[in-house]
Amino acid sequence: MNPTVARVLRTAGIAVAALLAVLLVAVAAVFTWPLDADGLHPAGQRLSFAEARARVAEKVAAEEADPGILPECRSMALVHEDRPAARSVLMLHGFTDCPVQFAQLAATFYDQGYNVYVPLAPRHGYPDREALGDLRARDLAEYASAALDVTVALGAEAGVIGLSGGAMLATRLTAERPDDVRRLLSISPFYRPAPAQAAPVTIRPLIVLYGFRLLPDHVDDKNMSYAALAQYVRLAETTDTGRSGGNLASIAVVTAVNDDLIDMERAISVPRAIADARGVPLTVHEFPAESGLGHDPVDPNDVGTARDEVYRLYLALYEDRS
Repeated sequence: MNPTVARVLRTAGIAVAALLAVLLVAVAAVFTWPLDADGLHPAGQRLSFAEARARVAEKVAAEEADPGILPECRSMALVHEDRPAARSVLMLHGFTDCPVQFAQLAATFYDQGYNVYVPLAPRHGYPDREALGDLRARDLAEYASAALDVTVALGAEAGVIGLSGGAMLATRLTAERPDDVRRLLSISPFYRPAPAQAAPVTIRPLIVLYGFRLLPDHVDDKNMSYAALAQYVRLAETTDTGRSGGNLASIAVVTAVNDDLIDMERAISVPRAIADARGVPLTVHEFPAESGLGHDPVDPNDVGTARDEVYRLYLALYEDRS
């Protein structure tokens, strides 16, 4: 072989080997990158009833002062008189949505004697989704924990209901605040995207590359921010489902055959792990295809004429009467 050609081939081989080494190091870094952090596990605070009401008023006032937030998307609290009720419930709306999604379900529970709190999530409530690109997992964890602080002060027995990303946060609160959450209703829980939407092997790269802003945010054709989505998935992946003890009495999960957005296996296995660790029942309800219900079976615009029946079902599932 010509010496010059041999030298070129050796140089090319070294370059390829170096490139492969860098690639392997990068892949290893992504799959070993620590996802958890102390800031994702805020401690709860004990509030008086008056302090809880004041916290709600402060949050609503801040939202009213922001001209970008839609009026119907402001936080809401439905509270009976000026003392804690026997039961209170926190309702956490879905990713990209806002409290109006839960307005009528909140009224249903309020009419049954519950004090109800439906807070607006960080970076949500705007007519466009640009603000979501700045969302941080820590913001979500602190938001959910602070909302539960308020809810615990509003009733002698507190529970959580969530939809989609809100269901993930509700599940996380149930796992991490075992003495504070009595009941959980998890509707279309978004712990991971459906495998058809994102293969399991891509979950950690999604979290690390977009969630930690190592890559610029990507917004898909549905105006969905990958960076924001990754914050929810990161919290789901760092939820400890194995804690025992606490005051939890029941967990119920609602899914729909027509929902093609969530990982159905994890929608059941994650709450089941909590139920098993706590020794409480897990009830699962699946809406059949013919129901026409999909990922959002809460918003009246999506539930349609079946609203009253569906909301009665949710009340029964939440109270473990199904």
